[in-house]
Amino acid sequence: MTIPAGRINKLFGTDGGVMLSLYAEFPEDFDPETVPLLVTVDALEVPLWCERFERRGQTGAVAAFADLDTDRRASELLGLEFRIEQGDEEDDEFYLEDLIGFAAEAEELAADEGETPRKCSGTLTDYYDSEANPLFELEIEGRRVLVPAAEEFIARIDFGERRIRFVLPAGLLTLE
Repeated sequence: MTIPAGRINKLFGTDGGVMLSLYAEFPEDFDPETVPLLVTVDALEVPLWCERFERRGQTGAVAAFADLDTDRRASELLGLEFRIEQGDEEDDEFYLEDLIGFAAEAEELAADEGETPRKCSGTLTDYYDSEANPLFELEIEGRRVLVPAAEEFIARIDFGERRIRFVLPAGLLTLE
């Protein structure tokens, strides 16, 4: 779904740059490398990829678009409203295969009350998809260990740092 996000107001500079008025709905975390501005030209939706995008206060920005490097070409956009793709709020979905290559930290709970939990680290090297028992393969301390890909064993996933932390039942890391 797209939402109205602003309007192209006037030319800026001599290299096809333009001034934009941003609506209140324009996202603070806009990433011009991954999200185009969408305009309608002759009843067609056209993506405009920003080569340059600089915010000017809360409601303004300066932009230059790929393939529009002259004032004449940029002037064809003046007065047009642009839209952006509105991400779904449920965009937290991912595939377990996406976790392959993440650094893995595993804490194995103590079998007895007086014991210290065992902690180790390694890499999540593979994912085996099975309806009955999906498994992660971890490489820890030079060994390959299979861990159930179950939500109750995953303590934290950090996509920015590419790290996953497991809390596992006692004895799981030493199974042969």
